[in-house]
Amino acid sequence: MDQTALLIELEPVVATNLDRHLSLAKEWFPHEYVPWSDGRTFDGLLGGDPWLEDDSKIPDVARTALIVNLLTEDNLPSYHHEIATLFGRDGAWGTWVHRWTAEEGRHGIALRDYLTVSRAVDPTELERARMSHMQSGYSNDHPDEILHSIAYVAFQELATRISHRNTGKATGDPIAEQLLARVAADENLHMVFYRNLLAAAFDLDPNHAMRAVTDVVSGFEMPGANIEGFGRKALSIALAGIYDLRQHRDEVLQPVIRQWNVFNRTDLTGDGEKAREELAAHMADLESQAARFEEKREARRQRLLKKNS
Repeated sequence: MDQTALLIELEPVVATNLDRHLSLAKEWFPHEYVPWSDGRTFDGLLGGDPWLEDDSKIPDVARTALIVNLLTEDNLPSYHHEIATLFGRDGAWGTWVHRWTAEEGRHGIALRDYLTVSRAVDPTELERARMSHMQSGYSNDHPDEILHSIAYVAFQELATRISHRNTGKATGDPIAEQLLARVAADENLHMVFYRNLLAAAFDLDPNHAMRAVTDVVSGFEMPGANIEGFGRKALSIALAGIYDLRQHRDEVLQPVIRQWNVFNRTDLTGDGEKAREELAAHMADLESQAARFEEKREARRQRLLKKNS
């Protein structure tokens, strides 16, 4: 099925799930999650206090995760361009694109206000990182493939939900945890929207949908992967158990794949069946990779315990 026909066939599903989303999404306000009275003026034009490392009690790894999460949200103009170009700005598709963008923008506002007011990060370095990351932009790996894009965001929104929730817990700050739980609730609704959309696509064009899922899972990267120093940051986040390969496989990929009934479908032929076999092999490989990482992480933990004892 060609891309235009897919857009037309899926539009009623978009409309139904848009209505569902709007009925479930809760209105909330970033300013209510920010401890404004804790804030004070920074150095610079207004002659306040410079940022110091010990201004915040948030652990370093939680600070790293917060920065990565925020910088990822910051590239929203690029994301909006990508999905608006692919899905269009008219009808139910367009209404969804704009609604999604507004909700994601709210996440960035809330996170930045919290980090700045609580002095959890150096605001100068954060702004430099934002400028650098946004200037690098974001490009969809499958710019002309609707089903690949839908599959990607179905997984990515769930990954973001888990990352936000675990980051909130890692901060040790009840305010941050409450804020990130609120953001995560939005991300979960976004995941459900895209997951339902691809479920409908499986019924329309199962072989193409199956190929899209396999390609996306096999080459999956978070949208913040081009953040400067992302590999080092991602490793520290994984070592802390905030977001690691085990969570990615078992809590992100597996539940969504199960929801689509991928391994029990009887309507796959040709390349669709081949893609399913490739996916099964990749999931088995991820299991081995996750187990190896867990073993190395535990060995590292034991070494640190022994060193500090």
